[in-house]
Amino acid sequence: MQIAAPSGLISLVLFLVAIAVLALLAGSFWMGNRIKLREPPRPRPEDQPKMPLDGPVYEIRENREPDEVPKVPKGGRALTPYELSNMQTRPSDSKDRPRWSRGSSGSFGGGGLGAH
Repeated sequence: MQIAAPSGLISLVLFLVAIAVLALLAGSFWMGNRIKLREPPRPRPEDQPKMPLDGPVYEIRENREPDEVPKVPKGGRALTPYELSNMQTRPSDSKDRPRWSRGSSGSFGGGGLGAH
């Protein structure tokens, strides 16, 4: 019975815990304000980017195709990756966009059913 009896000590401990939590919250707001005051000021409207003098820049859409891999003559040895140059691309004559096969997602693991 004595253990279950209400004690004033429990109320005092809860009150001190509440005061500690409030002190932590107030300290975090104070520290956040100090950190914010050390940050550089926000940019002014005149500091914002300006449009180029010759107008807006638009994207260019074009199909590109790779350069051909050099052919190895009959009886010759195969080229190693170190003997190949940096493979460049060039604009394609075709204006049709390349498409994947029907039923394929176009990428490995893309979630599609794949070509069945």
